[in-house]
Amino acid sequence: MQDINEIEELVKLISKLPGLGPKSAKRIILKLISNREEILKPTANALGKLFKNVSRCHFCGTLKSNTEGCNNCENTTQKFNKICIVETIGDQWSIENSNIYKGYFHILGGTVSSAGQRKEDLLINSLVERVKRDKIEEVIIATSATVEGMTTAYYIKDSLKGVNVKVSKLAHGLPVGGEIENLDDGTLFSAFKNRNGVGNNAD
Repeated sequence: MQDINEIEELVKLISKLPGLGPKSAKRIILKLISNREEILKPTANALGKLFKNVSRCHFCGTLKSNTEGCNNCENTTQKFNKICIVETIGDQWSIENSNIYKGYFHILGGTVSSAGQRKEDLLINSLVERVKRDKIEEVIIATSATVEGMTTAYYIKDSLKGVNVKVSKLAHGLPVGGEIENLDDGTLFSAFKNRNGVGNNAD
């Protein structure tokens, strides 16, 4: 391959994306270069707008428009009494696409045991604030069935001690080691329908 700095830099960046390695990155770059006006230019413009106009809400963790605010935690048209807690925005999208759940989301941005992930970064303090502020009746913990996900679920329940709210977690249909984002709609439906209560934290 020709030694062009711009291409080498882009190969390194694209290779960091999920499911892509250097070979896939090179194929993508060649496709972009071969279609400068149809693909490359619009893609560059779209990425620029994405960087400028879309960010993660510092309060609930979901994606928001920088010009319109957050439709998740600032929703004034629909009022829900439930919050579903997930690890990533990909998990949120998977549950939304299944049409199983209607309620608020709270995206942690990782797990307690993730490498380099601090508990302070997981937006758990703002979760407790939301539960109190919005008079939430049920918190649904939808973390993955991994060691890290279960550790995070325990930490969330512990953080909600003393708050008058029902806490439940996904159970049947969620395989051990399974990640929410990779589950099919039928498995998600079973996991939500048969979620287990883990206590009321009023005491």
